[in-house]
Amino acid sequence: MSSLSSNTIAWIVLIIAGLFEICWAIGLKYSEGFTKLIPSVFTLLTLGISMFLLARASQTLPIGTAYGVWVGVGALGTAILGIVLFHEPVSALRLFFLALLLISIIGLKLS
Repeated sequence: MSSLSSNTIAWIVLIIAGLFEICWAIGLKYSEGFTKLIPSVFTLLTLGISMFLLARASQTLPIGTAYGVWVGVGALGTAILGIVLFHEPVSALRLFFLALLLISIIGLKLS
């Protein structure tokens, strides 16, 4: 069995960084402007992890691609969780643009 390439590992790290970005973005809502201790600590911790992993992935991947995917994964996941957790509005147009965001993330991976 062959080992994973450094490029593949960088993409995995980048996706994990994006997942941590979702965590800190959602944590911002729960921290209520950093007035609640536990959600504030969670938010800052996951922010630090997310940035660290983005920095690691960008050692191998082009920074424009890495940053674009990181932001895209975070925005897409946060928007979806906003709908699920906070009952944010859902419209056909919003879902259309979230789908475009997903297509853009995939496009950056393929290009």
